[in-house]
Amino acid sequence: MTIKDDIEIGDSKPEVSEPLLVKTLAEQDGSGIGNSTRKSSEGQPWMVYLSTFVAVCGSFEFGACAGYSSPTQSAITEELDLSTAEYSLFGSILTFGAMIGAITSGPIADFVGRKWTMRIASAFCVGGWLAIYFAEGVLALDIGRLATGYGMGVFSYVVPVFIAEIAPKNLRGRLTGINQVMICTGVSVTYIIGIVLAWRTLALAGLIPCAIVILGLFLIPESPRWLAKTGRQKDFDAALRKLRGKNADISEEAAEIQDYIETLQKLPKAKLLDLFQRRYLRSVIIGVGLMVFQQFGGINGICFYVSAIFTSAGFPSDLGTIIYAVLQVVVTAIGATLIDKAGRKPLLLVSASGLVAGCIITGLSFYFKGHDLVLDAVPILAVTGILLYIASFSAGMGAVPWVVMSEIFPINIKGVAGSFATLVNWFGAWVVSYTFNFLIDWSSYGTFAIYAAINALAIWFVIKVVPETKGRTLEEIQAAIST
Repeated sequence: MTIKDDIEIGDSKPEVSEPLLVKTLAEQDGSGIGNSTRKSSEGQPWMVYLSTFVAVCGSFEFGACAGYSSPTQSAITEELDLSTAEYSLFGSILTFGAMIGAITSGPIADFVGRKWTMRIASAFCVGGWLAIYFAEGVLALDIGRLATGYGMGVFSYVVPVFIAEIAPKNLRGRLTGINQVMICTGVSVTYIIGIVLAWRTLALAGLIPCAIVILGLFLIPESPRWLAKTGRQKDFDAALRKLRGKNADISEEAAEIQDYIETLQKLPKAKLLDLFQRRYLRSVIIGVGLMVFQQFGGINGICFYVSAIFTSAGFPSDLGTIIYAVLQVVVTAIGATLIDKAGRKPLLLVSASGLVAGCIITGLSFYFKGHDLVLDAVPILAVTGILLYIASFSAGMGAVPWVVMSEIFPINIKGVAGSFATLVNWFGAWVVSYTFNFLIDWSSYGTFAIYAAINALAIWFVIKVVPETKGRTLEEIQAAIST
């Protein structure tokens, strides 16, 4: 029996009464439940905005953790007398912490709620930054880096899920897209201020977004969908009312969420192997597939090598990296504003097409340089290719996979499935980062040809497999995918 069948069974329950005026307006608009949900969703968006702001401070913290090692390498290595291998471990252990965070984030979020999960992530980041600040040797550095990596991995899952569960459908894509904007902003700000701040002071600066998250969580409600799932009816009503406003009609939206949750509660508790059941397989393929293409298209390798590419093109590496970072933030912000207007699939298709073009152009620059052809064009091609690549990634492939992941999994498997997809993402980030130098040594232009081919496959995947989720409730999306 599919989830859609279960929802149809739930339709036999008594209808929730609604005010005559609301019902009449819905009939005039001819949009039914979707329209009434829209009306209730637009009652009081300021609380949704505040809740989103608090959550995406966790995304900023994610970016601060990721960007910390780049501007601090020479200072830490010199002051603590670290070898290249010791500092490389310090940089890369962040990814292992993030993998652990990805594995545990879903079950924790399902057990203690989305807000407490963000508190736990913040606590790990606070402990990690303090360990780095007081470090006098490599052990404390690595412990601190591992702890911040764990918090980063938890934030990478729980923030987009929380935003998707509190946002009305007409704002969900844009608000969830802010997650990626704030990650990029965190990386860029950390890199820029890291040029002027001492490495210990920069570690203390990483505490600021954690403080905002911890304090801000006292002001915002828990996810209504999680409260409904755990049977806390009073808290569910209060949270939904707080998000939608005192005067908003929440009856239709509440009934739709409750009916869907009741249907899912009849299903057994999900385990990892359950994700491969027929009813869930399509959503898992979509979520995991997008994460695979996001990472194996080369983004972490490009980021790792960007300074060297700008240097070879005749650009100062600091200036080039700052331009790269600013462009990333600006284009990601533009993409976030378009996601609910243009839709998820168009942004993904435009993004993947640009990634293919960027890889080809950059690959050609290396090919020409290696064969002593049109050498005057090599710097222009290299810079153009890299900037096109990062702009294209930021426009869609950076943010949209996280938005879609937060939308497509039914709530009874969201913890397990979301953790699995996030783990795949972090594993892909590690694989690409680890193999990039080996591939470049093998063939610089061949490396970008491989990335171009993978991004071309992503275009096919988006066209054939990924559904458009714009303008639909989470329950509508999940029921349609599970048929």
